[in-house]
Amino acid sequence: MSDRSTIFALSSGRPPAAIAVVRISGPRARVALESLIGRVPEPRRAVLARIRDPASRDVIDEGLALWFPAPRSETGDDMAELQLHGGPAVIAGVLEALSGIDGCRPAEPGEFTRRAFENGRLDLTAIEGLADLIAAETPAQRRQAFRQLKGMIGDRAEAWRRQLIEALALVEARIDFSDEADVPEDLIGPARASARRLRDEIGRALAEGKSGERLREGYVVAIAGPPNAGKSTLLNRLARREAAIVSPYPGTTRDVIEVHLDLGGFPVTLLDTAGIRDSDDPVEQEGVRRARDRAASADLVLWVIDRSAADPVARTPHQPDGTEVWRVENKADLVMVNERLSNENHSRNEPQFTFSVSARSGEGIDALVAALTAHVKKFFTATESILVTRARHRHGLEASAAALDRALAERPGSEELVAEELRLAATALGRLTGRVDVEDILDVIFRDFCIGK
Repeated sequence: MSDRSTIFALSSGRPPAAIAVVRISGPRARVALESLIGRVPEPRRAVLARIRDPASRDVIDEGLALWFPAPRSETGDDMAELQLHGGPAVIAGVLEALSGIDGCRPAEPGEFTRRAFENGRLDLTAIEGLADLIAAETPAQRRQAFRQLKGMIGDRAEAWRRQLIEALALVEARIDFSDEADVPEDLIGPARASARRLRDEIGRALAEGKSGERLREGYVVAIAGPPNAGKSTLLNRLARREAAIVSPYPGTTRDVIEVHLDLGGFPVTLLDTAGIRDSDDPVEQEGVRRARDRAASADLVLWVIDRSAADPVARTPHQPDGTEVWRVENKADLVMVNERLSNENHSRNEPQFTFSVSARSGEGIDALVAALTAHVKKFFTATESILVTRARHRHGLEASAAALDRALAERPGSEELVAEELRLAATALGRLTGRVDVEDILDVIFRDFCIGK
């Protein structure tokens, strides 16, 4: 660690704020702390101190200072923390003072967390959980991220890897010491049994589907339908703000507008799409194409029609294959109740749910929101125990499962091939937690972290 630079950064929110936290980590953290406050406090005990510019000795601020010697720190390096008043001038003064200390430099995005990984304080799955925790917008996302940060998948993957290594040791013992009298002849049987148990456990984790990944991204609801049906007005009503432009002219919405909602503690991404119709306008044609694509890839489509329209075709929902569709009959305030009941459309493509609403007045919106909330909650019901929360996790488990399948399919006498497949399965799990060969994915994982974390 002697050749590693010491990093520093503002680790709290953008100023001005009540409190600002500046973190320092690296081999010269002690020197930096002594230069700023004139002493080093007892480990993990906050002290009140005056922070001075080492060059001019001017007082910058008075605040709390803490000292965390390696390896018992968040990064695993020597680490100091200053809790200051959160004014821009105070923060700028402290950061400028740190820049003047030899061997200290500003941190890169995610560099504190990367050092924690390099020093074995966190594995990759925990780091991804930390990133998800910072980005969480709903209670469900927060709970899932916290479980991952605390090792829900990382600990399980590491336990599987250790069991694979033990099975591999049995096979290699049979290969290397087959002529020794004290080595049992049937070592492959227990190794195969262990591999089969692990394959079943990994299979169960993969069978949970992509609900964990979807919880990170949000359940996608596309608002689609013909022009002038009130789609943008409905989006604004659900979002409770003017997120989309509303106009009486057809073709106003050209691109897909996204709004993120919290429904019952679960994340929902709401999409407002262009009105689907034939058009000679190339820009509107592109909007219609994007609308069809997004509706086809959504989890749920709200097909909005103008209930007061005379054209019966407008009342027929567009239903992409494999996507659930709810029909929303908008502008209910413009027609009489008896007329709505007598003109009900009962086609073969009638969706399971039909709602009569007025996006303008709010009539029927509460019932629609309640149904959406219950639907999304049911979709995410099983996420409390789900291990896989990212595509990277799923690919790693799939690679390990495939290698185990190949190992179990080998004929008797193919111990070398069985050993190689078990080694590949263990390596795939090691890559999941960052134990082996992960340099190629580190930059991808850390690039979205904020500076100071």
